[in-house]
Amino acid sequence: MWRATVITLYPELFPGPLAASVVGRGVGEGLWSLDSVNIRDFSNNPYGSVDDTPAGGGSGLVMRADILAAALDSVPQEGRPRLCLTPRGAPFTQAHARHLSRGPGLIALCGRFEGIDERIFAARDVEEVSIGDFVMAGGEIAAMALIEACVRLIPGVLGSASSTEEESFEGGLLEYPQYTRPRDFEGRVIPDVLLSGDHQKIAEWRLKKRQEITRARRPDLWKRFLADGPIRPTGQETRSTGKNNKEPKR
Repeated sequence: MWRATVITLYPELFPGPLAASVVGRGVGEGLWSLDSVNIRDFSNNPYGSVDDTPAGGGSGLVMRADILAAALDSVPQEGRPRLCLTPRGAPFTQAHARHLSRGPGLIALCGRFEGIDERIFAARDVEEVSIGDFVMAGGEIAAMALIEACVRLIPGVLGSASSTEEESFEGGLLEYPQYTRPRDFEGRVIPDVLLSGDHQKIAEWRLKKRQEITRARRPDLWKRFLADGPIRPTGQETRSTGKNNKEPKR
């Protein structure tokens, strides 16, 4: 079973949204599990503090390496990578999520305050990961996002294996536009091709839209897509797959 462990100053934040919908249902079905570790439990002073002033001076406080090491050492690694959510980390991608989803799980270290003592990363082989070019008050929400991105790719969580095959970032492109009833919404109608029943034309239209949207909105992805080579429409997205628990993406 895929297992996530979160090391945090605020274990009460979990599971939070990870307990909802198909992702939360996956826990009940034994497809994955989540537990948390309170960093303050490893404080070596009566006040439960886990930080100190930065060496060399400066504002804020820095989380201590010895306390974080004790918290990390308390968690059986069992082949799971240790990740730290930080703005300076390598960008987290769909490819990274898919790779992690195929493993035994992950251990997520959530930072707070001004930062984390640099020595912990090498001392405990902790990989720094970022979910975007912005700064948050702590790593907990970022950890939730990362875990959900992985969990939804675990077989059985979304119900249908095809649910993730043509969404954004799969095949190097963003997703095509989606429509449903009513056919006419305030004068805006569903494109005729999607109602034609011609699976090949629908596949071609969707691929074209994926390319147009990626080129316009994410030139970095488009450049990479061109370098990796084109994909061809297969009509797979129109194939009936039975039960599908996939929720609308926002």
